[in-house]
Amino acid sequence: MKATLSSEWLKLRSVASTYHAIGTAAMTMVLGVVWALYVSALAEDRGSLRAAAPEQGFLPLLQISLAVLGVLAITTEYATGMIRTSLTTVPKRSTFLLAKAGIVAIATFTAALSILLVTYSVSRLIIGGHQVGFNDSAFTDDLPMLLASVLSVTCLALVGLGLGAAIRSTAGAILSVVALLFVLPGAANYLPPPWNTRVAPLLLPNLVPQIADQRLSSRLGDGFLSPPAALALLLAYPLIALALGYYVLKRRDA
Repeated sequence: MKATLSSEWLKLRSVASTYHAIGTAAMTMVLGVVWALYVSALAEDRGSLRAAAPEQGFLPLLQISLAVLGVLAITTEYATGMIRTSLTTVPKRSTFLLAKAGIVAIATFTAALSILLVTYSVSRLIIGGHQVGFNDSAFTDDLPMLLASVLSVTCLALVGLGLGAAIRSTAGAILSVVALLFVLPGAANYLPPPWNTRVAPLLLPNLVPQIADQRLSSRLGDGFLSPPAALALLLAYPLIALALGYYVLKRRDA
């Protein structure tokens, strides 16, 4: 397994798409700084206001960028034909997919944690003493939300990896992740009551505040999950996607 992990790490860092995905994810920091400067200027004029925290407002960009990294970690091998060599070297499909999942998880967790911590810290430094809402709480109070956000990014990257292994198409897997992240939560709002408030809390983007035990959205109604239940459901998303990817990987030829 150690040799397989080393091989997967080498493959991940040797393709340009990895750096493109992380570079796009890093735009979260840039946008966070711009947002903090804008909010700070508004606070100078108005005295106080309530604004969205940049590490939460731009979280979807971070999520989709690193989910694409997860997709490309496997679909690039299919596109180039490298998958045949990989599966010849590591004939056991479970070992191959687990090693790839481990490397993707470590890479995306590290990137997401770094990006969100920098965005959080720099935005608070820019805001200073202005009262803008998101700087009212201490870091220890914000930490559960930050960790839940990092975990959601990692899980989405693994979902992308699993869907990439199952679909074997970069476009198809990315569209599936986009649907999971953006389309389904919007569609849930149009379900008739009480199904809208029953389905919405189960969708991946809505699990982050529930894990942190923060009721941030009225659209979830009274159907909030407990933090442990929300965490278990979040972890179930990549497990299901990877299980599907493994099933297809084992059943079909490369």
